[in-house]
Amino acid sequence: MAKIPANSAGSEPWYADGLQFTCTGCGDCCGGGPGYVWVNQAEIDAIAARMEMTPAAFEKKYVKQIGVRRSIKEKRNYDCVLLDSETRKCTVYEQRPRQCRTWPFWDSTIRTPEDWQATCDVCPGSGKGKLYSIETIQEQAAVIRI
Repeated sequence: MAKIPANSAGSEPWYADGLQFTCTGCGDCCGGGPGYVWVNQAEIDAIAARMEMTPAAFEKKYVKQIGVRRSIKEKRNYDCVLLDSETRKCTVYEQRPRQCRTWPFWDSTIRTPEDWQATCDVCPGSGKGKLYSIETIQEQAAVIRI
């Protein structure tokens, strides 16, 4: 079980002393259940270029429309279509969407110590390894709100 940091001051977030995370490369955050990986046009363009496709061709093959937003498609087992089934590695890691880049520092995972603990319970790298500062955590969480 990961150690939940204490709140060092009443006006600061509960994670004011930072949070630990080191990606284990397990691929668990890239599949296992239905969900969405939201992408914008710049992300589509970057991933398409990495895959040597036009943005339109990439979008037709790998992106689905959800209301006014767009999400990367999933395989039948709910893995992201960009996750290699054998290696469990992202095939476009360097150009992965901001949602993937900022895991696990999302508002929904850092809202409360209990939310963070739930994240640690499902992500083997959360709560372990490198200590991230409050500033870095807040910067990462803000990226998703853009």
